Amino acid sequence: MDIIYLRDLRIDTIIGIYEWERRVRQTVIIDLEMAADIRRAAATDNIEDTLNYKAVAKRLIAFVGESSFQLVETLAERIAEIVLREFDVPWVRLRVNKQGAVRGARDVGVIIERGEQSENGVDFR
Repeated sequence: MDIIYLRDLRIDTIIGIYEWERRVRQTVIIDLEMAADIRRAAATDNIEDTLNYKAVAKRLIAFVGESSFQLVETLAERIAEIVLREFDVPWVRLRVNKQGAVRGARDVGVIIERGEQSENGVDFR
């Protein structure tokens, strides 16, 4: 299997547990790796034969932009569920970064993997 990825997708949303966080939009940064078999698309040169990363990005921009979770963990789980279910992806690795959430740290967030990690003995890591 192959990996199609999105890096540094920045989306403004309501996220956080503190009262002030519930009143302002903050930027979360998403890095996403998705398992896909790109051989057919490479042979046909047709977007219909691959995982359309633009469609994934548009869906996530709409979902995250309208969400208002308290925890980054919850947001990450919901994003992974969307990608796995709606785009028929067997495996996803997702990093959600709530940059600046901790004084003195540039980045803070979660990294999760969901779905089948390998197919035909190929490890996606």
